[in-house]
Amino acid sequence: MQYAMESLLIMLKNVVMFVLLALPGYILVKTRLLNAEHTGALSKLLMFVGMPFLILSSTLKLSLSAEFVKMMLLVAGIGVAFILVAFFASALLTKGEKNEKTRGMMRFSAVFANNGFLGLPLAIAVFGADSQAVAVVIVLNIITNILMFTLGVYLVSGDKETMNFKKAFLNPVLIAFVIGIILNLLKITAFVPEVATYSAHFNNIVTPLSMTVLGMKMGGIKFSKLFTNVKTYYVSAIKLILFPVVIVGLLLLIRLFAAEALNADILIGIFVAFAVPTAGLASTFADQLGGDTESAVSFTLGSTLLSIITIPVLYWVLNLII
Repeated sequence: MQYAMESLLIMLKNVVMFVLLALPGYILVKTRLLNAEHTGALSKLLMFVGMPFLILSSTLKLSLSAEFVKMMLLVAGIGVAFILVAFFASALLTKGEKNEKTRGMMRFSAVFANNGFLGLPLAIAVFGADSQAVAVVIVLNIITNILMFTLGVYLVSGDKETMNFKKAFLNPVLIAFVIGIILNLLKITAFVPEVATYSAHFNNIVTPLSMTVLGMKMGGIKFSKLFTNVKTYYVSAIKLILFPVVIVGLLLLIRLFAAEALNADILIGIFVAFAVPTAGLASTFADQLGGDTESAVSFTLGSTLLSIITIPVLYWVLNLII
């Protein structure tokens, strides 16, 4: 019980700290020093510089082995299976929504997690960059990105023609992961340690910059509108509570028969990857594909603020069980 309570406090402190990092962006927009539309350039900096170097830096620290590869393949399989199940389940859970664009955004927001800009930095802060839980989040972030540029794009646009398999498999995160694995196998940091140092300088921008972008988006909307939208609470409940509880619950049952295959670090990594709020790309996709941008912003911001409560509490419960 004491360990679970300590874990709750550690996770709570980190989640609150991450959300508070959004304050500068919020203040800059409210004081009109910047406007919410400036987030586009910052988001590209995150996607094409910050995240790739964060993945590269983390991958360089992994301890690669045959057992590690087996574990990662297992995690990848779990990730694909769960996202597919969530994809179809979301259709049933949102069938009451008549507006197709809004329904598509509700489904996207419930299925796809912000495990890159928020989940991975959070896992590193809580568990350390070389932990197995971080490796799990990295793999699930790659799976999420691939499926987001295919199934996710379809949900936002409603048009199968917009599914981009080239972008799905040539996205910066996957490329950085492959490069990181190659450099790790070559033991490059033993001969050129500056590679890790150079990468670390860039990966340090991910957390503050991603939360600054979030704060700027918050500054562009009315809070009263955000918290009076019933759909925001409904989508957040699915994303932050229902889906994480279902996947972790199923894995705990499987663990009864295969404890060695699903150790505590794998479970915690999977929990973090799926318990974080809606993917930050929701509003970007909505802008580019003619989706419901207003709902995208509402669901992203709403689920992020509500995750201050849900992530620590669910993490505490998980620690009580395992």
